[in-house]
Amino acid sequence: MDQTYRDTITSMESQGVDPEYVLGWQGGYLGHPEREEQRLSEAYSAGFTDGQEKTADNFSSWAK
Repeated sequence: MDQTYRDTITSMESQGVDPEYVLGWQGGYLGHPEREEQRLSEAYSAGFTDGQEKTADNFSSWAK
């Protein structure tokens, strides 16, 4: 893993970001296939999209 990935995940965890968003972001960032349709959630999909774009600009809106 690269340092950006580690720093972003650490920051998300410390801010209490929705775990579904974090899982989506990780999958998108690492290039994994998206979950099957029946297991998708709004948070997961948003995280997946942001992860694919390798952006950490939107995760604070998913903090609990």
